[in-house]
Amino acid sequence: MHKRCHCGDIMKMKLRTVIYSGKVEIDNVPIFSCTSCNRSEVFPEVKPDLTGLIAQLGAKPDKQTFLFNECNEWANLLVEAKAEKLKTDQPAFESMIEQRINQLLDLYLLAQTLNDEAWILDLQKRLEQISRRTLLT
Repeated sequence: MHKRCHCGDIMKMKLRTVIYSGKVEIDNVPIFSCTSCNRSEVFPEVKPDLTGLIAQLGAKPDKQTFLFNECNEWANLLVEAKAEKLKTDQPAFESMIEQRINQLLDLYLLAQTLNDEAWILDLQKRLEQISRRTLLT
């Protein structure tokens, strides 16, 4: 995945580690990077969740590491796509997204059947994350 940079070159998507406050490592954050001007930009679909995570950590966090793909569906899908080497295969990636949505909906029905409110809320959040979709430029 890629997008056009302000300098005119192409920014490529990479999964990177974001360091917050010199103590917290947040791994597998989708970032657009331009090799020409060195500009980096957080993937727009994950930005609200990244800023929310950072806000939860507070101004003086303890030293720790997070796998962002464990709390964000887009990051999770991108990690899976990288593992399956689907970087340039847009139809296969679209299929992966569709399969994940169906899986989450199946889990949602199960969570409703079990009346598990915490699980229902988690699944709603994950489905909302996937619905943030200006992706695939």
